[in-house]
Amino acid sequence: MLILGILAILSVGLGVFAYLYLPQQVASHWNAQGQVNGYSGRLSGLVILPALAIGIGLLLLFIPEIDPLKANIQLFRSEYNGFIAVFALFLFYLHILTVAINLGLAISLNQLMFPAIGFLIFYMGLLLGKAHRNYFIGIRTPWTLNSDTVWNKTHRLGSKLFEVAGAITLLGIFFPRYAVYILLITILGAASITTVYSYFAFRQESQGKS
Repeated sequence: MLILGILAILSVGLGVFAYLYLPQQVASHWNAQGQVNGYSGRLSGLVILPALAIGIGLLLLFIPEIDPLKANIQLFRSEYNGFIAVFALFLFYLHILTVAINLGLAISLNQLMFPAIGFLIFYMGLLLGKAHRNYFIGIRTPWTLNSDTVWNKTHRLGSKLFEVAGAITLLGIFFPRYAVYILLITILGAASITTVYSYFAFRQESQGKS
C-alpha cells in the first residue's frame, strides 16, 4: 500500500531529525498511569515503532493471500485495506508522541493516545460489520467458522459492541489515570459477549435443523 511507503519515509525523516536532539537514553515504555517505566537506546527507540508498523502492515497485506477463503476477504477488501492504513497511522502517531515526549514537551501520553485508540477500535467495529467468513479476520470462534449464518449474526453484534467500545475508550481523555482500565474492560467485555453469543447462535441454528 502506498500509505505504508509514505509513512516509512516520514518516519525515517522524523528519526533523522530527532536523533540530533534526543538524549542517549530515551523513554520507551509507560505504565498504566502514563508514567515512564522503561528506557532504551536512542537509535532503537527511534526504530522500534516504525519497524513494527511496516512489519505488521506487510503481514496484514499478505494474510489474505494464504486464507483458504480469500475470495470472501475480497468482498470487504477495501474496508480491510482501510484498517491497515488506520493501524499504520496509529503507530505513526504514537511514534510522534514518543519523540515529542523525549524532546522534552510536557504532554500526557495517555490523554493524547486514547482518542487514537478509541478511533482504531471504532474502525474495527466498522470492519466487523463488513467482514465475510474467513480464517484470519474477525471474530473467529469454532461456531462462527462453521456457519455463515452464525458468522453474520455474531459480526453484526460485534460491530455494534466494538463501535460502542471505541466511543467509551474516548473517556480516557478525561480520566487519563484510568484510561488503560477503561480500555481493557470495554475490549474484554465486547470480546467475551461476542464469543458467548456465537455459541448460543450456533446452538439455536443447530436446534432449528434438528
